[in-house]
Amino acid sequence: MADDIKSYYEEYGRKVYLYLMSLCSDTDTAEELTQDTFYQAIHSLSKYRGECSVYTWLCGIAKNLWYRELRRQKRTPIAEPDYTEADLSPPPDEIAELRNSKMNLLKQIHELPETEKEIVLLRATGELSFREIGEIFSKSENWARVTFYRAKQKLKKE
Repeated sequence: MADDIKSYYEEYGRKVYLYLMSLCSDTDTAEELTQDTFYQAIHSLSKYRGECSVYTWLCGIAKNLWYRELRRQKRTPIAEPDYTEADLSPPPDEIAELRNSKMNLLKQIHELPETEKEIVLLRATGELSFREIGEIFSKSENWARVTFYRAKQKLKKE
C-alpha cells in the first residue's frame, strides 16, 4: 500500500501540485495541499475502486481540500498570479505586450462562472482530458467538452 502511494506521488505529485497552483496561485498553499492530498489518499486508498484514473481521483481529493481551505480562510477561489519573473531574452516591449495579454486573459477567465473557470484551468494547466474533467465534476465527458467550448467562446468574444 505504501509503495502504491509512493509510486503515485512520483508519477502524479507534480501534476497535482500544478493543478492546485491553477486553483490557488500560491506556491506555499499548493505545496501544503499537495501533501494533504497524498496524506488523504493514503487513508482512502482502500476506497479507490478504479472507476477513474488515479490522477483524476487525486485531483478530486485536491479539489475537495482546496474548497475546505477556502471555507477555512473565507476568500475567493482564484487570486491573480504574480508575474514578477520575466524572461529577459525578448525585447522589453514584447515582454510588456505578452504580460498584458496574459493578464487580460486571466482577468477574463477570472470573470467566468466558477465551473467554467475551473474547467478552463483544468484543461489548460492540468492538461486533463475531457473525460477526466467530467469525472472530477461527476458529469459526462460530453458535458465537460460543451462547457469548455462555451467558456472558450465567451473568452473569444471579449
